[in-house]
Amino acid sequence: MSTFHDKPASETPLRQAWALVRKVTRHGLMLGLLCAAAGGMVARAAYLQLIHKDFLQEQGSERYLRTVEVSAHRGMIVDRNGEPLAVSSPVDSIWAQPAELLRQREHWPMLAPLLGLKVAELEQKLAGRENRQFVYLRRHMTPNEAQRILQLKIPGVYSKREYRRYYPDAEVTSHLLGFTDIDDFGQEGLEKTFDAQLRGAPGFKRVIQDRRGQVVEDVESIQVPRPGQQVTLSIDRRLQYLAYRALKTEVVDHRASAGSAVIVDVATGEILAMVDQPAGNPNNRKDLRGDLLRNRAVTDVYEPGSTMKPFAIALALESGKWTPGTLVNTAPGFLRVGRHLVRDVHNYGLIDVTRVISKSSNVGTSKIALSMPAERLWQLYKNIGFGSPTGVGLIGEQPGVLHHFSRWGGEIGHANHSFGYGLSVNMLQLAQAYAVLAADGIRRPLTILKREKPLDPAAERRVLSARAVRQVRSMLEQAVTRAGTGAKAAVPGYQVAGKTGTVHKIVNGRYASNRYFSLFAGMVPASNPRLVMVIIIDEPKSGAYYGGTVAAPVFGKTMGGVLRILNITPDDLPTMKIAGMAPAAEGTP
Repeated sequence: MSTFHDKPASETPLRQAWALVRKVTRHGLMLGLLCAAAGGMVARAAYLQLIHKDFLQEQGSERYLRTVEVSAHRGMIVDRNGEPLAVSSPVDSIWAQPAELLRQREHWPMLAPLLGLKVAELEQKLAGRENRQFVYLRRHMTPNEAQRILQLKIPGVYSKREYRRYYPDAEVTSHLLGFTDIDDFGQEGLEKTFDAQLRGAPGFKRVIQDRRGQVVEDVESIQVPRPGQQVTLSIDRRLQYLAYRALKTEVVDHRASAGSAVIVDVATGEILAMVDQPAGNPNNRKDLRGDLLRNRAVTDVYEPGSTMKPFAIALALESGKWTPGTLVNTAPGFLRVGRHLVRDVHNYGLIDVTRVISKSSNVGTSKIALSMPAERLWQLYKNIGFGSPTGVGLIGEQPGVLHHFSRWGGEIGHANHSFGYGLSVNMLQLAQAYAVLAADGIRRPLTILKREKPLDPAAERRVLSARAVRQVRSMLEQAVTRAGTGAKAAVPGYQVAGKTGTVHKIVNGRYASNRYFSLFAGMVPASNPRLVMVIIIDEPKSGAYYGGTVAAPVFGKTMGGVLRILNITPDDLPTMKIAGMAPAAEGTP
C-alpha cells in the first residue's frame, strides 16, 4: 500500500494565480515607488528653481568661478632727464551690489561717513538700481581709506583696484600735459595726444570668489596685463619751472590777463619749456576750467608786431640792395602810404638799417620792405612756417593767418606785414621763426619729444642765407642794450640778441587804443645761439605795456638760471667783470 498522495487537481491553478498576483503587485509597487521618487525630485526642483531660487543663488554665491579684470597702469610721462611729470598711483574704488546692500540698512550710518556721503545720498545712489550687479559708491580712495570700509564686513560692499593720475608739478605743467578722466583716459594736452601709447591693456584671470566677492583662489591667468608705454618729452623740468616762475611774476605784477612763453633748443628743435598763465592744478579736477588748462602757446594766435621786423630786414640784406650801414630817412616820424599813415613813437630822423632794428622804427622797416616785391616777403614768411601748423601735434594748435600777398591790400598791407600787422601767429611758430635766425637761416622741425638720435639733415631746410642772418643777429644785439628797446632782457655774462614788440589788441573788429599785447623774442648766447625764447603777455593793466618793459624781463630772469643749469659758457666776459661775476667753469652746475 503506497504512502504517497498527489495534490488535488483544483489546488494547482489557484496557487498559480496567487503567485502571479504577488508578482504583479511587487512590480507595481516598485514602479510606483520609482514614479513617486521621480515626481518628488521634479517637485523639489520646481520648488527650488521657481519658488526658493533666492536661497539657491545665495548658496551658489558662497563659492563660484569668475573671470575678473586685472588693471594695467598708465605709462609715465617724464622729462628729458627721466624726471616724472605724470604718474599713475594705485587707488581703490568701493562698489556695491545694490540689492544686497539695500538689505543692510542698519550698517549705513557707519558706511556713509567713510564714503564721504550722507545716508540720504547713499540711498539715492542705490535707489532704482536693485537689478544691477555693480554700482560705484566712491572712486579713487587711498588703500587705507578703502580698508577701513572693508573692515566693516558689510555684505554687498566690495573694492576694486584702479589707478589715479598724479602730476608732481601741478600747475607748472598743467596746460602742456592736460589731464585724464576718472577712468584714466587722456582728455586734454599730451595726455590726449599720446593716449594710445600711454594707455595700458588690462589682463584677465579666473578666480574663485566667496559670497563677499573676495578672491579665495587664483585659478589661472587668461591674459597678462600690459602696462602703458613711457613717453619721454623734450621738456626740461628745471627750465620749465624757471620760465613759469618768471612769467607768473610778470603777469601778476602787471595785472595781465594771460601770458605764454616757449624755450627751444636751436640745434635740435626740441622744445625745452612751454609755460602759460593762468594755470590750474590737474590734481584737483573739481577746480579745473577750460581757461586754466588751455595751452595758449599753440591755441591762441596774435599779430606779432615788431618781432617780425628782423625777417623783413634779413630779406633786404639778402637782396644786396641794403647793408647794415645803409641810411634810411625816417623823418618826420611818419610815412604816408596812400591814404594811410605809418607812425613811429619818435622822429628818429636819418638812421642806418641797424638802428632801424634797435629803435624798432616802423617807418624805416616799411621803406625797406616796400623796396622789394610783396611776393618775396610772403614767400619768406611761408617758408619760415607762418600760416601752417608746426607739426608738433599739440592738441588745439592753430595755424594762424597768412593771407596770399595778392590779398594784402596794396602797399599799406605790404608795409603792415613788414612790422607784424595783418598776419597772426602762435608763440610756438614765433619760436620756430627765431630759431631760424639763431641757426644761420636753417629751419629745423620742432618736437615735444626728446630726440634720441641726431636730427636727420634731410629734415633741415635753408630759408635765409647765413650771411644775412648773422648781420641781423648783430643788429638784434644792439636792441638788447641801453640804447635799444630790449635792455631788460640782458643776462650778465652773455650776449643777448632779441626784439621787442608792442601790439594793439583787436576789439570788436577794431584796434583798441589802450589794450595791448607785449612781446619779446630773443636768443642766447648771441655769438653762437643755443637757445631761443619767446614771450607774450596779454593786456597788462599796471600802466606799462611796452614789450621791452613787460615781456623782456621774463627773458632776462629765466635765462640767467637756464644758462647756468645747462653749463653754457659765457660769451661776454667784460660784462661779467663789470657785474662782479666770475665765469663758471665747465661742468659746474
